[in-house]
Order: sequence, then C-alpha cells, then structure tokens
Amino acid sequence: MKKHLTRFFLGALCIFAFVGHAGHVWDIPFVSVMDASLYDARLRITMPDTIDDRVVIVDLDEKSLAEVGRWPWGRNTLAELVRRLVDDYKVSVVGFDVVFAEPDESSGLRVLEEIGRKQLRGEAGYQHALQGLRISLNYDQQFADTLRGRPVVLGYYFSSLANAEKSGELPAPVFAPGSFQGRLMQVVAWKGFGANLKPLQEAAASAGHFNPLVDFDGKSRRVPMIVEHGGAYYEALSLAVVRTLLGHAKMQPGFPDKDGGMEWLEVLAPDRSIKIPVDDFGGLDPLSWPRAQFSLYFGG
Repeated sequence: MKKHLTRFFLGALCIFAFVGHAGHVWDIPFVSVMDASLYDARLRITMPDTIDDRVVIVDLDEKSLAEVGRWPWGRNTLAELVRRLVDDYKVSVVGFDVVFAEPDESSGLRVLEEIGRKQLRGEAGYQHALQGLRISLNYDQQFADTLRGRPVVLGYYFSSLANAEKSGELPAPVFAPGSFQGRLMQVVAWKGFGANLKPLQEAAASAGHFNPLVDFDGKSRRVPMIVEHGGAYYEALSLAVVRTLLGHAKMQPGFPDKDGGMEWLEVLAPDRSIKIPVDDFGGLDPLSWPRAQFSLYFGG
C-alpha cells in the first residue's frame, strides 16, 4: 500500500508540474528545450518547399548601396522607389520594415534656411531662390505626397524597457481599449514605441509593428499579431499588409466560448474571410495555419 501511495504521489507531482508549465505559472527548462526542438523539426518538415513569386522582398543589398549610395537613402529616392513599384510594376501593396522616425535633412534645406535667417537675411535674390527650392528640397514632403493614395504600409516598433520613450505617431489601433474586458487574455503589453513621423503616418495606408517574440534560446519563432499599448491593441506589420491588400478589410477576434481566451483573428474582406490561429500571447503559430489559408491569402 505504501508503495502504491509513493507512485501515486510522484505521478500527481509530475502532472502538477507539467500543468503549471503549460499554464505558464512556472517554467521547466527541459520541457521548454524539448518543445522548442520538436516545434523547429515539425516546422522544417511541414513548410512549403517552393517559392511564391507573387511575394517579393526588395533587399537593400551591397549592390544597391554601391549604385545608389550609403544608407539611409534620401526620402526623395524612396519616393521614387514607391512610385516605380506601385505605378510601373503594379505592386498590390508595399510594406516597409524600417522606421522613418526623424526628419530627412540630407538635402541641406535646413542649412540653407539657417543662412537665410542669419547671414543672407536681407538678400532678396537669395530669399526668392530659397522659396523656390523649398518644395524640391523637402524630401519628407515628397515622400508623404507619394505615399498618399498608394497602398503603402509603414513599420514601427514597441519597447518593453521600464524607461521606454514614445516617439513618432502610432496608427489607429485595431481594437479600442476595453475590447477584451472580462476575457482571459495574455496579449503582450509594451510601454514605449518608436514610430514614424506624423506626416508620413497620416499619408500611409496603414502601419504595423515588427516586434518578434524572442524565446528562451534567443530564437524568434513567432510574431504577435496584436499587442497592447496604453490599453489599446495594435496589429503586426504582416497583418496590416494583408488587410491593406484585401481593401482595408475589417478584423474581429475569435472566441470559441463565452469566457475563454482568443484563439483566432478573422480578417473579413468583401469576398472572403481568413481565420488566423493565434496562441495564448496573440502570436501566429505556423504549425496550426491550414495550408488552404495560404491559397486564400494569395488569391489561389
């Protein structure tokens, strides 16, 4: 009898430990390592072995830098890039995974205006010429004018630092504060952000964050589809690109039961809907994404 009680106690203890690990109450390193290894193996086995030529990455590589010049490029150059992609190549949507957080002063306009306010303040010819140059040398305005009316999605990042700053202009949240009140939600919350200049954000079609979730081993296996900041909820860059591609499709959370947590996000376009399965932290899990959804997403 005593022998059976010992086995029962050890079994109950193991179950208790694993349940606590699954519920994120504590972490069992061995289980985390095994789970991550199995996840990576399953992902490599099930991932598509073909390249979809409808998705293109415009990489600013060494060749690009040699021909155009060092990074960062002037926003007049980026404006031309957007015009070529959308107007000439008929790209359906463009997503930037960089942040335009500071004004572009590479044209020298600020220096010329400073001279006009001081050394050449009384020179009528200089002031007249400067007035004419303001439009052609205001690269931020050129970029904003190019973004306006075109399907361009900007990127930004959140910060979890205790003293995190808030810079730039965030897009409108996808879910307002209080949207998940009463729900068991474990969505990642961020304190600060580094976003784009207000004129650029206002001109863009949309924007999304590109913060990955970094696991215990330093690898990024998921990106949270929605995160919380200041009580409101913001979408990932990839999700913002998809919704823009589908005509600024609406989105709604998916709850399997009345009091449970969110298990999917549903993108509602006029002619289709896409269910995106998410984990406890709002991250997209590629292993639970049905292959049929990829065909639906790319219009196949």
